[in-house]
Amino acid sequence: MKSALILAAFVFSLVSYPCGAQSGPVAGVDPSPIASSPDGTATISSTEAANQDSDIASRLQGIYRELDGLEPTQVAVDSGVVVLSGSLVQPGDIDRARQIALRVDGVVAVQNNLKKSGDVSETLSPVVARLKERLDQIVQFLPLLAIPLIIIVLFWLLGSALARARSFWNRISPNSFLADLLATTARLLVIVTGLVIALDLLGATTLLGAILGSAGVVGLAIGFAVKDTVDNYVSSIMLSIRQPFRAHDHVVIGDREGLVIRLTSRATILMTLEGNHLRIPNSTVFMSEILNYTRNSERRFEFTLGIDAEDDPGEAMRVGIDRLSELPFLLRDPAPSARLDEVGDSNIILKFLGWIDQTETDWFKARSAAIRAVKMALEAQGFGLPEPTYRLRFDHGHPLEIARSGAPALRKKFKGEDKATMAVDHQDVAAETNIEKKVTEERERSVEEDMLDRRRPIE
Repeated sequence: MKSALILAAFVFSLVSYPCGAQSGPVAGVDPSPIASSPDGTATISSTEAANQDSDIASRLQGIYRELDGLEPTQVAVDSGVVVLSGSLVQPGDIDRARQIALRVDGVVAVQNNLKKSGDVSETLSPVVARLKERLDQIVQFLPLLAIPLIIIVLFWLLGSALARARSFWNRISPNSFLADLLATTARLLVIVTGLVIALDLLGATTLLGAILGSAGVVGLAIGFAVKDTVDNYVSSIMLSIRQPFRAHDHVVIGDREGLVIRLTSRATILMTLEGNHLRIPNSTVFMSEILNYTRNSERRFEFTLGIDAEDDPGEAMRVGIDRLSELPFLLRDPAPSARLDEVGDSNIILKFLGWIDQTETDWFKARSAAIRAVKMALEAQGFGLPEPTYRLRFDHGHPLEIARSGAPALRKKFKGEDKATMAVDHQDVAAETNIEKKVTEERERSVEEDMLDRRRPIE
């Protein structure tokens, strides 16, 4: 029995020896007042190190003095419990002070008695301090900023002087509109070059890249928004280069007719044949068909007349051509002509054509006089011009008897033929100048730009 007790005591001593060795202190390592519990959470030491509270308080006070906004924080430590008091300006600084205190070794708990300060002067003082700091930085930076500013001003003046050199740009491009465009482009390039050099001296080329990138995006968006304006501007450039007409030209643009007053950077201005002022956007002019009556002084007119279906159309055309050839305001080359245009149920339509010189003869007056002359000549030769035909029907009674006389009896010679012929031959068909005078007055009175240049070849 005694030997069994001794054996049990020996086994117990072997089992308990490693545990005792592990729980002992390790040479050269100070024991921590806070140990770790088996579940990983922090535990509070059962002993208190000497002067530890004062060290914690001094450490925290020194940290708070070095951080902006935490200087007013007061610290008191008792048995590892930190008590924070005072007033702070920013609400976020209150929690920041607490988080800092929890990170100090030896702190068991933190009692946060900090409050937000209600003093306006304390609230504004950090802002004022920051503004003062920024102003001090700007004052220190002014000597470095002076050189880039001087460079920008010099390049700005250089670009402006280059754009004002009108004689130089006019020699490069005779077109005034293109000369203005080149001068403006050159001025912009010179100013941008100066800006790039200035930013490079400041080490802010990255900022320039960001600005140019943003400008490109903004320019693209603006381009879509003002597409019609850009289209009109480009059309103005093309019209100023092509010169499709001159001032005083009689043109038809689309369905608009008139005499050209001027071509501006935005619109083509016409004086209509009724004497009205008409502005057509250059984009419309550039895309439309342009009919220019002034380019060729010779112009043809035409008109139609009908004769009875029983009459000889060949003889009627001969009579009409002979009469047109006698009119003094018609050209002999090309000579007047006629053609059979259409054969109807009760008439034959003849078309007569003649040519005039627009510089001497008005087209509308000549055509009107020619119609009158041919009509009277046909009637004088016994050709009947068709009249409306009506069919009458009587249901009761005797039919109405109408005296019928032969066609030759109805076709009498036109009385006073010689007198009428003389009146047509001497009718005033001179070229109309009223609209021309209005265009001249408009050009002399207005100071608006004109991109039409007689020195340049017309398209």
